[in-house]
Amino acid sequence: MKKKQTVTEEPVEMHPSDFPHGDEEEQLGAPKKPKRMKASEEEEVVYHPVKLSRSDLYRPPTAEELNHLKEAESLFHCSLLKMQMEELLKEVSLSERRKQQIDSFVKTVTKLLETVPVSPKVEVSDLSWLSGTVKVPFLLVPKVTKGKFHMAPPASVDLIGSYPLGTCVKPHIKVDLAATIPADVLHPKDFLNQRYPRKRALYLAGLAQHLRSSSDVGELRYSCLHGNRLKPVLLLSPPGKDSSSFTVCVHACPPPGFFKPSRFHPQRNNIRTEWYTGLQASHDENSEPPTPHYNGSILGDLLPRAHLQFLSAIGSQCSAFSDGVALLKVWLHQRELDQGAGCFNGFLASMLLAYLLMNHRISNTMTAYQLLRNSLNFLASTDLSASGISLAKDPDSTAPSLAEFHNAFQVVFVDPSGHLNMCADMTASTYKQLQHEASVSMQFWDDPTVDGFHCLLMTPKPMIRTSDCVFQLCDLVKLQASCKKQNLLSELMDHSGNYVQTVLPFLLALLQQGLNQRIHLLTHSLSPDPEWSVERETPKYKAQPPLSFGLLLNPELAASVLEKGPPADSPKAAEFRQLWGSRSELRRFQDGAITEAVLWDGKSAYQKRLVPNQIITHLLQLHAGIPVSCVRFVGTMVDDVITTGNEVPSTGEEESLVVVQSYDDLSRKLWKLEGLPLSITAVQGAHPALRYTQVFPPEPVRLDYSFFEREKTCRFLVPKEGKPCPHYLTPITVICHMEGSGKWPHDRTAIRHIRAAFHISLAEMLKKHHNYTCLPCPTHLDVWKDGLVFRIQVAYHREPQVLRESVNAEGLLVVRDNEEAQVLEMATIHKPLLTSTLHGLQQQQPCFGAVCRLAKRWLAAQLFSEDITEDTADLLVASLFLQPTPFTPPGSPQVGFLRFLRLLSAFDWRNNPLVVNLNKQLTAAEYTEIKNDFMASRESLPVMFIATPTDKKMSLWTRRAPSVQMLQRVMTVAAESLKVLEQQLMDGSQIQDVRVIMRPPLDAYDVLIHLNPKQVPLLRHAVDAPVVTFSRGVMTNGADQAGGAFPVVDYNPVSLYLTELREAFEDLALFFCDPYGGTVISVLWKPKAFVPAPFKTSHMAARSVEVTGGEVKTIPNVEAILEDFRVMGKGLVKSVDARTEKWMF
Repeated sequence: MKKKQTVTEEPVEMHPSDFPHGDEEEQLGAPKKPKRMKASEEEEVVYHPVKLSRSDLYRPPTAEELNHLKEAESLFHCSLLKMQMEELLKEVSLSERRKQQIDSFVKTVTKLLETVPVSPKVEVSDLSWLSGTVKVPFLLVPKVTKGKFHMAPPASVDLIGSYPLGTCVKPHIKVDLAATIPADVLHPKDFLNQRYPRKRALYLAGLAQHLRSSSDVGELRYSCLHGNRLKPVLLLSPPGKDSSSFTVCVHACPPPGFFKPSRFHPQRNNIRTEWYTGLQASHDENSEPPTPHYNGSILGDLLPRAHLQFLSAIGSQCSAFSDGVALLKVWLHQRELDQGAGCFNGFLASMLLAYLLMNHRISNTMTAYQLLRNSLNFLASTDLSASGISLAKDPDSTAPSLAEFHNAFQVVFVDPSGHLNMCADMTASTYKQLQHEASVSMQFWDDPTVDGFHCLLMTPKPMIRTSDCVFQLCDLVKLQASCKKQNLLSELMDHSGNYVQTVLPFLLALLQQGLNQRIHLLTHSLSPDPEWSVERETPKYKAQPPLSFGLLLNPELAASVLEKGPPADSPKAAEFRQLWGSRSELRRFQDGAITEAVLWDGKSAYQKRLVPNQIITHLLQLHAGIPVSCVRFVGTMVDDVITTGNEVPSTGEEESLVVVQSYDDLSRKLWKLEGLPLSITAVQGAHPALRYTQVFPPEPVRLDYSFFEREKTCRFLVPKEGKPCPHYLTPITVICHMEGSGKWPHDRTAIRHIRAAFHISLAEMLKKHHNYTCLPCPTHLDVWKDGLVFRIQVAYHREPQVLRESVNAEGLLVVRDNEEAQVLEMATIHKPLLTSTLHGLQQQQPCFGAVCRLAKRWLAAQLFSEDITEDTADLLVASLFLQPTPFTPPGSPQVGFLRFLRLLSAFDWRNNPLVVNLNKQLTAAEYTEIKNDFMASRESLPVMFIATPTDKKMSLWTRRAPSVQMLQRVMTVAAESLKVLEQQLMDGSQIQDVRVIMRPPLDAYDVLIHLNPKQVPLLRHAVDAPVVTFSRGVMTNGADQAGGAFPVVDYNPVSLYLTELREAFEDLALFFCDPYGGTVISVLWKPKAFVPAPFKTSHMAARSVEVTGGEVKTIPNVEAILEDFRVMGKGLVKSVDARTEKWMF
């Protein structure tokens, strides 16, 4: 039997989107539509079935197949990881079709370059031969230098870099082309005083002028090689629809061997002080300061072909070399380390693998996976800023030693010639960041509980989400004054006037010394490679984006307000005083020591988080002359959303501590009570305030009794009609477990009566022994203590089981789970356990509570608090601290909040459970079991599944909410909020208003119920502070003492009104409101409710009759419903705004 099948000759190509923009997981893995082929390009291929003999069918596996099986078993957690890496390599490698396009365009450009016209010889400063529209890509500082120049065709045009080596990867396809400047254009002395760099720039301008006239070349732009302004390059795009698919980068290079490498020794000078400054200098060449960076930039132009030959020879020995480089490039790209000034680019990645192969750190038979792993292991364990490495086997006698390189550069990695330091522009700080990232990657590489592939290669790590605190230097022109203040003239000459790169190492050293043990790591942004049109002037140094610095904080010391120095008589005291200036003073401590010390401002935890900002601004102003106005501290901008207090701003840490201390005191007093029929076995908190995660923790209050009326019989306070709604007092839930005993009845009603009796008994004893005002109820006991209300609920451990038991008609005992038992179990068992566990996490991670408060404030502001409950949000945040890979645990509320938004928006809720390993109780086998059970029962499980050590299969916290639609909405809004917030934080030119992410879009809702602000008790906590405030029956000074009348507790008209609306209209609409001061209730009609239904007298609530063609149907009576909204909310509702007519289905 023959089968015909149509196939296309040309493979379909995939175009992943740019890494830095959006979610890489989706972009790299998203299937693309195949390109439709023309009929002429199709051909019919006839396939015949392959017949195999019995020996072929059952032959043993080959050695190669056995190797693949062994590799999958020993190197990967599972075969899935191996396949993921293979798919990633297919995705980032270039297709044959793309290679053909590149080869064709390079051939066209080469032919065009060979026809460059010759121009007459003129002075370097004479630009008359150049048309006025094309500019020279060089900053002429100083203006004039010696030399003659004329334009001529390149001596040769060669492919260099990653493309001919086979290591070029998507998405940034850049093909390097070296145009050799003819020898007669240059002079052997052109290495002096920027003569060669200027001729190089003139030559590029001449090439741009020639190519600009051709229709075979698209857009022409200038750029700089890795931010080095001495090395401009010409970027060419193909014409037409392929203009954005790849870029050809034209480098102008001198003929090989034109300059002697020994002339560029890092200790030699090639820029004369007299020429650079214009001032007469008395010293000769030997006394001139060395110019190692300038020397290295010229020497680098002599070696690209030699480097290509070297890497080609090394790569040919290792079959996986190009794939290993590709994986390392992706890893670097996700960490923003592969582009900009002083980056660890793809060229260095290739050279690193070559070094490891040469020194037998890796073998030629290793796979790409093994090459990446060994490369990261080497980076994590080797400090090139302390002991450099060299690829030179037998350097000549003029080559510098490693020690000489270390004297001139911070990071040393010497090329095969032995003369060039390939890491010349890299700062020690950047290499420390590279080391840190490699170390973090190695730590989670073998962890079977982590999705290693996504953490390693698919998760972007921008600075704002990686560093705990970020600050920026905005007005970069001020750094010129810093160079002058620090007398950095020789360094400025070496960097050819680039004052940003000149002063950067000094600033890093200063900040590292000042912040010292407060930080684990100090990083800085890499100045991006500028790009500009060939018709525009070269941008100045001050035009580049602000310089950003990231701090990875040490949580134990970062917020300390005291900087303790050496004893007064110590030799180091003078050095300490010199560093801190006027802020340093002698202080005597309790142990009698008299030392130098600096005391920073900060009373609350919020203010203490600003201590690094105080240190940074003080040091930069004192030593670098950078004014405070130029420093933009981004570390705590989002914290303002949950900040309260006028005199001492706070984000809730101090208030939470007061609540916990009062609870601890109550707990001790409950334990000590005597005379109860049964003893107390446990007292457990079950409220977010007791785990430091309440958005706005309860504050002790002192009541203004004139504001209230008194109830006649019990004399407790009640709201007075006509007054604003009284201050909202949150009842803080406390579960009080009584011992088990045969005295407990086995009847649910009797148990409730016993519990009510315990509440009365506890109230009497607390009043008698401690004079606490108490209000016992059948379900709980409210205790008024220290200006706070504690709600004690007595619990009996067997009650949930009793609720599950029933006797059927045959008299048999039946055990069946039910809603009542689940609710009781949640309140008395699961919530107290979660509260105590998260309280412990707060003790280990000081900013855990603040991150929870920010996350829940955002959820509430965006009207999601009913779908993502408080407990669910706390667990989501806990996962960021317990399993932070590929990051470190958040060290500030802001970075934790950004990662929370990222988790919500990017986690694959459909296919993965979120495992929160509280107390690290889960083993790797249990992780696997949870995932297997999840996949087996996916359809019956909640859409957002969160597993904990005590809840592996049910996801108790998300069983009821969110729904699929609401989770999708949450993910969408979280993604947009993250994008907007990160832009706000990193772009100082925007209007600074981080609260924009807290303002929900109300256009999507059908009805808006506007509330009377006077009756909204939490109005002061609204996202946008109200203009008018109301007296709510509390005084500002102190808390109520024991005794006194019982206050109004848990009275919130808004939440009570919402409950009534949901009970009455849950089948017709959804209701949303911000519980923290929201003055609008948003209503969304349910589309299914508006489908005409058959007439039934039992289903006529809020419906009207409609007769069509003799058939009687009912539809919702919207006008009557809106009127009900007003009637039910009389006194609370100000107006009802019907914004759409979506009920007209």
